[in-house]
Amino acid sequence: MSFLHTLAQNIQTHPDKVALEFIEPPAQRTTYAELGLMVRRTMAYLQGLGLEPGDRVALQLPKGLEFIALHLANLYVGTITLPLNPAYPLDETEYFLKDSGARTLFTARASGRSRDALLPELPGLKDWIALDPSDREDFESRLPRVSDGRLQTPELATDSTAVIVYTSGTTGRPKGAQITHGNLSADIAALHEAWGWRADDVLLHALPIFHVHGLFVALHGALHAGATALLMREFEAQKTLQTLVERRCTMFMAVPTIHRRLLAVRNAASYDLSHMRLLTSGSDRLPDEVFTAFQETFGHTLLERYGMTETGMNLSNPLEGERRMGSVGLPLPGVESRVVDSETGTVLPDGEVGEVQIRGPNVFKGYWQQPEKTAEAFTADGWLKTGDLGLREADGYFTLKGRAKDLIITGGMNVYPPEVERVLAEHPAVAAVAVIGCPDAEWGERVVAVATLKEGQETAAEDVIGYCRKQLAAYKCPKEVHFRQELPRNAMGKVEKGKLREEICEAGKVIRNS
Repeated sequence: MSFLHTLAQNIQTHPDKVALEFIEPPAQRTTYAELGLMVRRTMAYLQGLGLEPGDRVALQLPKGLEFIALHLANLYVGTITLPLNPAYPLDETEYFLKDSGARTLFTARASGRSRDALLPELPGLKDWIALDPSDREDFESRLPRVSDGRLQTPELATDSTAVIVYTSGTTGRPKGAQITHGNLSADIAALHEAWGWRADDVLLHALPIFHVHGLFVALHGALHAGATALLMREFEAQKTLQTLVERRCTMFMAVPTIHRRLLAVRNAASYDLSHMRLLTSGSDRLPDEVFTAFQETFGHTLLERYGMTETGMNLSNPLEGERRMGSVGLPLPGVESRVVDSETGTVLPDGEVGEVQIRGPNVFKGYWQQPEKTAEAFTADGWLKTGDLGLREADGYFTLKGRAKDLIITGGMNVYPPEVERVLAEHPAVAAVAVIGCPDAEWGERVVAVATLKEGQETAAEDVIGYCRKQLAAYKCPKEVHFRQELPRNAMGKVEKGKLREEICEAGKVIRNS
């Protein structure tokens, strides 16, 4: 059963139930019946703009009901959602719009974007519509009235593109991953089974909505289950804990950075989360110390899982069973996973590190207008090359070892950054750390650590290196340690190692500690 069919069914089954509630000003509460009517009106609005199935509709809007209604209407009309981060600078926005051939762009009126500068460069953009997210009537007043009726599920091919999500562009210009209607339905059905979604669930949604995690996993998951999503426009740690308690939330999805900030709230252990049934972590590796501290502080074991833009979710620790520290768990229902030698394509024995590959109905159909890149991403028999290194344990659990591009080869020896980061994160003065490889004339690459320190703490590079050498082989330990006020992170809190390499690495030149 498709996501669109299930949502339409939930609108009929739970008309008076709250589907979405924004808990911060401007506060908004929307029932399933109201959501269904708004989606139908928004569909009519999009069709009134002359949009047809296959047209790309860019949404560069803050987290709000406008974004959700436009996105869901796109899915039902057959137009393609292009979610864009409102924080993108003008040149990045131009690239995404031009590359996708977007027909329509929705932005916030207060975004300060220069239409005069951008429009001449985008001849394919027919409509640029600026909304005022602080005024709900601004959007609703544009929507035509529709006759009474049900939200009808369209006859759309499962391989038709529903959303184009651009990758982070770590190996060049970002590529537009085409996520199909079949991908969305397969992914959410697998998660529904694996995580035991229920209609009585209350999800606190604190993630960005332009990203796979916040849009597909969290929002689609709640609407597919007929549950209630409480949405925060901006994350604030103490407010999050208060809301989890006061609103008796049952589910919370976040990234490691958010979980770390929850732990840092004063008297965090005083917040009683015993009523919650599931707290997940994803989009970046969950540090061991956060995994353990969450258990000790809140009495919950975080459920870590693994996904990517091109596939949605692939692996997950079990709802019932061992949630293994450092592991991303087992393949989700319908998903095949394997570890191979990236050079030969040979499937590796359990315990050996290689490239993780994925196959299943959740895997995207290809990169927008880049057939060569698409072909490079797949094996001849249809496995997606994820670019992630990992190993499969004898009992089927998978452990990731980092991105293949982040692998450090120093003196002919492989160093996996997550292994070194786990050790350095235990240093009493270190708050956060990232390990990268820099070109080195003698060793090929040298291991470099970039760390932030806990408030009031001081340490020297030599101390950090010495700490590492007590627990790891010398070749795995950093040759340099750089201290920073903060690490560069993307919208999901993942450390942007490419930026660190650009800043710190200089080929063939030894850089002294700073």
